Amino acid sequence: MSFTSRRTFMKATGTIAAAACAGVDRLAAAPLNKPIGLQLYSVRELLPKDFDGTLRKVRDAGYTEVEAAGYYDKTAAEFRKAMDGAGLRCVSTHHPLNALRPQLDQLIEYGQALGLDYMICASSMRRDPAAKGPLNLDDWHWVAGEFNRIGEKVKAAGMTFGVHNHIPEFGSEGGVVFYDELLRLTDPKLVVFEMDCGWVSAAGRNPVDYLSKTPERFPLLHVKDMVKEANGQMHSTVMGRGVVDYRPIFRAATGLKHYFIEQEEFDMDTMEALRLDAEYMRKLNV
Repeated sequence: MSFTSRRTFMKATGTIAAAACAGVDRLAAAPLNKPIGLQLYSVRELLPKDFDGTLRKVRDAGYTEVEAAGYYDKTAAEFRKAMDGAGLRCVSTHHPLNALRPQLDQLIEYGQALGLDYMICASSMRRDPAAKGPLNLDDWHWVAGEFNRIGEKVKAAGMTFGVHNHIPEFGSEGGVVFYDELLRLTDPKLVVFEMDCGWVSAAGRNPVDYLSKTPERFPLLHVKDMVKEANGQMHSTVMGRGVVDYRPIFRAATGLKHYFIEQEEFDMDTMEALRLDAEYMRKLNV
């Protein structure tokens, strides 16, 4: 999801909501013999209307794993029961840094109750919350320190902490790329990275360049195709209809453990688009 929309969405739904798989072989197919996962932000407009029913539709569309984006005012027990009832496993969850910092202990407890493997920072923040404008290099250095601190606590709780990217992470200052600094300054024992390949591509970078250098830092991927509009803006689209070639990406992602499709915008029925996304991934020849 976009940097601004994710921050707004997670603020609304990802606070401590007192509110995690088996599958038939056809639903848990390639690439790389990994289950097909979905970032639940993709169905953010459907879940509030019919939470349990939407999860069942996600399963029927071809997904066996999911990554949460907000808990929809459900207790951990309620959330996990809904996942179990739909035949889904919630592997990971997203929270913005401005929620993780003040609510870390509660979010860790919730994550443990869900049986999560990963807790992911969905978006970062400036060191001074009152400061305006994009993060500068000093801000990103501070963020890296916060990631190490949070990662240590999440690891002690039996989970792994990770970092998700949008476009701002690929900005630079004085020739220093912010994302490169995050990789350099975070402890590999405490912090992993969930590369959103769509936003990396939209930032003008090649995911393969990063995956080839340190594949072990990237156990998670967001799989998103992007199309360029007439105005030059990049938008999410059905897998295979955009500009991102996932064959070299998956070949380079030798440290991959899970991937999550995320489609943010739709020009057809949401569940039909997500079914097409899953079908594309099942047929992808890596």
